[in-house]
Amino acid sequence: MMKNFDIIIIGGGPAGASAAIYAASRGVNVAIFEKDEIGGTVGKVSSVTHYLSVDNNESGISFSEKLKEQLKKYKVNIIKEEVKEVILEGDCKKIITTNGEYVSKAIILANGSTPRHLNIPGEKEYLGKGLCKNAAKEGPQYLSKDIFIVGGADGAIKEAIYLSQFAKRLTIIHFEDELHTIAEFKDKLITLKNVNLELHSRLTKIEGNNSIITSIEITDEKTREKRTISSEGCGIFIYAGATPNTELYKNLNLDNGYIITDKKMGTNIPGVYAAGDICVKDIRQVATAVSDGTIAGINAVNYIK
Repeated sequence: MMKNFDIIIIGGGPAGASAAIYAASRGVNVAIFEKDEIGGTVGKVSSVTHYLSVDNNESGISFSEKLKEQLKKYKVNIIKEEVKEVILEGDCKKIITTNGEYVSKAIILANGSTPRHLNIPGEKEYLGKGLCKNAAKEGPQYLSKDIFIVGGADGAIKEAIYLSQFAKRLTIIHFEDELHTIAEFKDKLITLKNVNLELHSRLTKIEGNNSIITSIEITDEKTREKRTISSEGCGIFIYAGATPNTELYKNLNLDNGYIITDKKMGTNIPGVYAAGDICVKDIRQVATAVSDGTIAGINAVNYIK
């Protein structure tokens, strides 16, 4: 038996949660499909910075808990199932999950992006054995150990600052000649005594003894010189960008994998909206995701009414 909703939202990050709250407040029946946890990527960051009314003590976990409480208040259905197929054309939209089929009058795609892999030797083998995904949860495991950060943009440097409190030595590996982060993070970084920069360099190999990492290889972008750094039991956190989760959306207009939307966050298919990091946009922040979700949620309700 298919279950019916007025609006289905795929993705429970800030964009999806915002869309759900604004839609539900207008009296429609809304469901969020989220295969992992409400909060999405933001739930894995050490702190939520620069978002209005939130101070720097707000962790990704606590921020996500607040999203859950808001969704509960507005009686939004949260369904923890993975979406395997979507049928977006026509007046009746359908999604097929691991557990069943669901239909709605409108759908909002807000399932964000997935961190990009480096595709280097040892990356798959040491995931969860030193290669980490969640700084807030996994950082304390590397107290007095070496920690390596791959990346030089805002997200990477913010997490580097957080992780420095645990590290014996924290090394930032970035392929360009300088870090590309905001002044606030640069100013904080230079005050730290245990931070080392490996610029114009890439992480090219991870080696270990099957249970822990014992060394890494980095390659200089200019000289192509390879260098091995021994560090038994170290932690590695990779922030090398992301790829949009649009593999199911074959009939949407995409640009480099991202969904093209209009000013109402509508796509090329009537009744299908998109919000957040999955969209073509210049700036990807919690604030812009929430804005997208607000616009998509309100316009989806207008569409079905």
